[in-house]
Amino acid sequence: MMRCAMPAPLANPLATPLAALLAALLASAACAEPAPAPTALASASASESAPAPAESPAQHAAPALQVAAADSSDDGGESAASEAPTPRQRDEAQLYLEAVRSLSQGRPDEASQMLTRLLERNAQHAGAWLDLAISQCELGNAAEAERLFSQIGQRFTLSQAIVDLIQSYRERGCKVQAATPAATISYKIARGYDTNVNQGASSPSFTLGSGADQLQYTLGPESLPQSDSYSLLSADYLQPLGAGIQAIGQLRLLHHDSVHQQDTSSLLAGLERPWQIGNWRGRGTAVLGLVQLQGVLYQKQAQIQLRATPPVPLKDEWNWSVIGGLSRVEYPTRNYYDASTLDLGTNLAWHGKRSDVVLSFGGLYDRGQAARPGGNRRGWYGGVQYYTRLGSLFNGELGWNRQRWLSDSVYSADLIDMVRRQDTRQLRAALVMPLGGRNSLQLEARQIHNRENISLFQYNSRMIQLSWRHDEY
Repeated sequence: MMRCAMPAPLANPLATPLAALLAALLASAACAEPAPAPTALASASASESAPAPAESPAQHAAPALQVAAADSSDDGGESAASEAPTPRQRDEAQLYLEAVRSLSQGRPDEASQMLTRLLERNAQHAGAWLDLAISQCELGNAAEAERLFSQIGQRFTLSQAIVDLIQSYRERGCKVQAATPAATISYKIARGYDTNVNQGASSPSFTLGSGADQLQYTLGPESLPQSDSYSLLSADYLQPLGAGIQAIGQLRLLHHDSVHQQDTSSLLAGLERPWQIGNWRGRGTAVLGLVQLQGVLYQKQAQIQLRATPPVPLKDEWNWSVIGGLSRVEYPTRNYYDASTLDLGTNLAWHGKRSDVVLSFGGLYDRGQAARPGGNRRGWYGGVQYYTRLGSLFNGELGWNRQRWLSDSVYSADLIDMVRRQDTRQLRAALVMPLGGRNSLQLEARQIHNRENISLFQYNSRMIQLSWRHDEY
């Protein structure tokens, strides 16, 4: 019986929607009974959060403008800065942050759209006025930029630094600038040890047949757990293309010291873009992937995912999103295992001063080929992730995930006369140490219990891994 290793997860499924998607696709490069791509158990690395973008000149200008605006409308009451922000203020702050990020990454067209929407909600947002004028100037709209610069001078009391900044744009002229949005590239090198790299069965014996024809068999060494050390190299690439669209890519190489049958390599590429319909906002992602097992093409993947933030008023520390995804997995060297999977889920996050908690839950439907053992499958997943700062030197992560599958029919008539029930649970803990210079070290431990009513597929695994990460942006 052939088994192949589930690639080690990349950690933190919730740092960004993109990271969670790529890790989920990689985790589907599994084995005797391949798992669908969108699984909650495919955790991604908790230090995978995107780096902060470079600041634009308007980011330094905005505070001075906002103070002047506040002074001109002071009614003698308490300062608004001393009060907790309302949900509307938080939404405006988030929209402004996204606009500034787009402007600093060379996407003035996208920034202009966001800033216009923000000023429709809050015409006294001084930073939005200045950034909108700058974005119009960088788009080559000289007349509109000059109109906005004039409006700023009339509406707000300007510091000399802001006056000089506006004058610099007027002197150089509003010409379309060559778009050179910065790419983000991260590298990871890891060394680890896994007690069960091949997902070998927990029990050495199993039964085939039905009724009086049942026979007891003993598994060979290649189907039992094989422990081994491994080396991992991965690279992630993110390139803004304009209008909010981003090209994404990931390369991953996993090499074992002894059990080379489980060596894997994978390449993923795709596009991601933001969207808004009314008060609903989110991102859509489309990804294609290839996975090799021991140098031979093993799996082809395709997935689309839509993430949305409903316009529901929540307390400032809470965020809620809904997720829908459709994936297709094909196995060139294995008959009958091609499948399509539908994933509908939701995430609820709480953000504190030093800690974050994320809850996830969703339903799965996996439709396979007519001859696939066990037929179609239905399931669900859920999990909780906890992130916190540990003193001034470390960040800590702790996560627990569970996924269940129930097949529609018996696995194999007259051989395994059982409807397969799969219950996989994963516990993960990590300690991250930022080193400065865009480098970090991470020590991660993970434990997996895959409980099955068919003993042939039941396995346990424990892993420990030390990795170094570097970000370029």
